[in-house]
Amino acid sequence: MVPDLDAWGIQGGYHDITGAWRQASPRTIEAITAAMGIASDQPPPGPAVWIVRAGDDIALGGRWQLVNEDTRESSLVSGNVRALAPGYYRAYHDDGRGLRVIVTPGRCHLPDELRTWGWAVQLYALRSRASWGMGDLGDLRRFCEMARSADRGEAGFVLVNPLHAAAPVIPQQPSPYYPSSRCFRNPLYLRIEDVPGVAHVLGDVDALAAAARGLNGDRRIDRDAVFRMKMDALTRVFAAVPTDDVEFDRFVVDGGELLARYATYCTLAETYGGDWRNWPWDYRDPSSFESRQVREQQQARVRFHQWLQWLLDDQLRAASVLSGGPGVVQDVAIGVDPGGADAWMWQAMLAPGMTVGAPPDEYNSHGQDWGLPPFDPWKLRDAEYEPFIQTVRAGFRHAGGLRFDHVMGLFRLFWIPQGGSARDGTYVRYPYGELLDILALESWRASAYVVGEDLGTVEEGVREELARRSVLSYRLLWFEPAPPSAWPVGAMAAVTTHDLPTVAGAWTGADPAPHLRDKLASTTGLVADAAVDDVVAGVYGRVAEAPCRLLSATIDDALGVVERPNHPGTVTDANWSIALSVPLEEIEQDERVARLGRLLRDR
Repeated sequence: MVPDLDAWGIQGGYHDITGAWRQASPRTIEAITAAMGIASDQPPPGPAVWIVRAGDDIALGGRWQLVNEDTRESSLVSGNVRALAPGYYRAYHDDGRGLRVIVTPGRCHLPDELRTWGWAVQLYALRSRASWGMGDLGDLRRFCEMARSADRGEAGFVLVNPLHAAAPVIPQQPSPYYPSSRCFRNPLYLRIEDVPGVAHVLGDVDALAAAARGLNGDRRIDRDAVFRMKMDALTRVFAAVPTDDVEFDRFVVDGGELLARYATYCTLAETYGGDWRNWPWDYRDPSSFESRQVREQQQARVRFHQWLQWLLDDQLRAASVLSGGPGVVQDVAIGVDPGGADAWMWQAMLAPGMTVGAPPDEYNSHGQDWGLPPFDPWKLRDAEYEPFIQTVRAGFRHAGGLRFDHVMGLFRLFWIPQGGSARDGTYVRYPYGELLDILALESWRASAYVVGEDLGTVEEGVREELARRSVLSYRLLWFEPAPPSAWPVGAMAAVTTHDLPTVAGAWTGADPAPHLRDKLASTTGLVADAAVDDVVAGVYGRVAEAPCRLLSATIDDALGVVERPNHPGTVTDANWSIALSVPLEEIEQDERVARLGRLLRDR
């Protein structure tokens, strides 16, 4: 008997970018059902959580003990319960049943008055003369201070690349969209001089700093060298200062089991490598006796990695929370490294033998395989969505907004059996209503808005549902056929992204894209030999006509940078590894940056 594919959310085929139907092969369907562990006559499981709208009645049968997971307050309830505050609750029935209750506002936080502009920056590329080879959170704090100043246009936000953690090994993963963990951050972004207790080892750190700043002479970022020097410095500081700080202890307690497991992964990775699938068998299970024993036997090193996350949290807070300054908009990647920390911690909820990507389209005839393992939607649901909750909560921390990469993945993901190509994939649906309810709750708790990156293949009805949930769309000049003045209000407007040519790259031909050069000419009305600075001002002037709530300008465009941060589908040492053409000190004085800022402020 063939399982009911629709009931399990498995699509037997899909319409491609041209509208043609692409039937999934029997082999693909068989691989997906095997990965999900579906027996031929097995129905999908029932709900593991109960999600309700704030203010609605909750119809309960019998007597329940209702516990607020945040405050630990409890009460006995029966019959109908009305108007619970948004949040997470645990309900226990007299007969022993337990259930997680999620009360959601249903719509993301989106202030009526929100209308502003901001900069998009790749933080690693934003180096100052004080940087240790790459941009850090101290540089971000300084950039935010500049961006909010009146003579620089009073920017309302700074959108940064994902700050997700890479595995603590050499070689360092350069792509911020292939992280070891989306719940924790990358220690490479620490400003060493701002670490409490650094004065205890100042002589050692000064020598390391001199060597590290020597890396700034090359535009190519050497993450491995930065990692060695920063980890050396941080290990020295940690050994020299007492670690019984009250604030740190509170951070560890608040981080709970998730932080403890992450730090355990990092400790094991330093010995056995960054891919947990190659570790000794006993350590591959995070709940095994041997894995738990690491916390006891290597307590100091586990605490060191917890300490790094505490430092990152504090430095990000300092960069983000400035009186009158712009809010940092964080970026959440669509997935994680299959050998990394999140995959180790939540391996039972991932679909084995599967990766996610995108079907062939007009920009990539072969499709894309991103090499990221998908969560099994039913196992994720059975886990009460805890991995999703922790991921988006981390993204909202110290953020004024959140950019959700490939937001269509909340509705469906394109699963590809390992060993096949993107042509062998098909879509698997996710419980988007419940995921969006959780996203709305976390947005409400953080008082932060959400931008959904909805570029590429978007099925009918998705943008409308996102708009109903107050998730802003993402509109690019490169892709939009209509003029900016016709773009929707509920969106972030931009010219380009990290994966696409810069204005200077397209205009000069350094990044070959004749159709984009033609679009620049038609949009600005400028002659073929116009200066890059004039083209940048002209095209952003037109985009400023968009009624969109948010407008994002890349600092790369303001500086006339020709290289884009990443060329999708390629593996080169230039991807995610090119610093901006000038240091932060010069950006602060650059009249091109000031002029563009004032132009966008006055839109």
